[in-house]
Amino acid sequence: MHIRNSVKAIIIQEGQVLLTKNQDDEGYFYLFPGGGQEHGETFHQTLKRECIEEIGREVTIGDLVHIREYIGKHHEHAVFDHDAHQVEYYFVCSLVDEHVSPLPTHPDAHQVGVEWLSVRDLLQYRTYPKAIREHIIASGQGEAAPIYLGDVN
Repeated sequence: MHIRNSVKAIIIQEGQVLLTKNQDDEGYFYLFPGGGQEHGETFHQTLKRECIEEIGREVTIGDLVHIREYIGKHHEHAVFDHDAHQVEYYFVCSLVDEHVSPLPTHPDAHQVGVEWLSVRDLLQYRTYPKAIREHIIASGQGEAAPIYLGDVN
């Protein structure tokens, strides 16, 4: 088994965060736009490509703010994710053209759309990783958050 790098965008505008909306047997869930790094790509190249695919928008990439590991056998989806080991790098991003509605060009398998959710209501939604929600809310209130979040879901 190998470790997969994934690069994610945290896009916040006017108190709302842009997420991909997905659906499975349990209902809707939300993910940060981004995805797996391909051989020969830099993190920035990966993130720009993935944002075009998942939200249909070009992004400007800012600072790296969080690193999260996901070792599937330790979490709630271990039944089907037991072999997964992914390291995710979260960057603050902004949309190049803020006035155009996001629309995916090549959505992921479970993706049904893109949605802006209120940062202050983020805990009410099934969003992965769950652990990052509190840090995003705290950051919006000017509180410091750790960069390395550990093996969390």
